[in-house]
Amino acid sequence: MSNVALVRAIQAPFIKGDIPQIRTGMEVEVHQLIKEGEKSRTQKFKGLVIHTRGKSPLEQTIVVRKVTDGIGIEKIFAIHSSTISKIEVLRSFKVRHKNISFIKALRGKAARLKEIKK
Repeated sequence: MSNVALVRAIQAPFIKGDIPQIRTGMEVEVHQLIKEGEKSRTQKFKGLVIHTRGKSPLEQTIVVRKVTDGIGIEKIFAIHSSTISKIEVLRSFKVRHKNISFIKALRGKAARLKEIKK
């Protein structure tokens, strides 16, 4: 068994099958399990995917950005993490780059992206 096959065999039980194909420029809602003491709850984070990273499935991460009360908030999520219960794709936008962090500096009409209709 080669090293690549061995790594894939070890990672296979941890890879989730219900995760959609996520690209930069999608508006997503990430449902994350939050544990507070003995209680746990689901917290939603809705925003635009501005960057994707990772080659192997367990290394895949996304950076999601939203603006709340004029303040930009970014979170990095590991897609196959055990704390992520669900990722919903709400809308898709046309982008030409893998990293659209330049959108942070844009305001108003300049920050608009063209939506891809399904």
